Amino acid sequence: MRWSWLHSGIRYKILEQGSFAWPKVQDGTMRLSRGQYEAMFEGLDWRRVMAQRVSAPSAAG
Repeated sequence: MRWSWLHSGIRYKILEQGSFAWPKVQDGTMRLSRGQYEAMFEGLDWRRVMAQRVSAPSAAG
């Protein structure tokens, strides 16, 4: 996980139930998409964050 001190803020969450899920470390790195990263720091389950599929329009107008 890379951290930018320029855009950092102090955030914390109190665990109300269960435990906090951390991503696996592979080759010394935790890999998360931007959406997963943002979900993790909002206290959401980052494992449930997926890109939404959007269908291409069939016709213009």
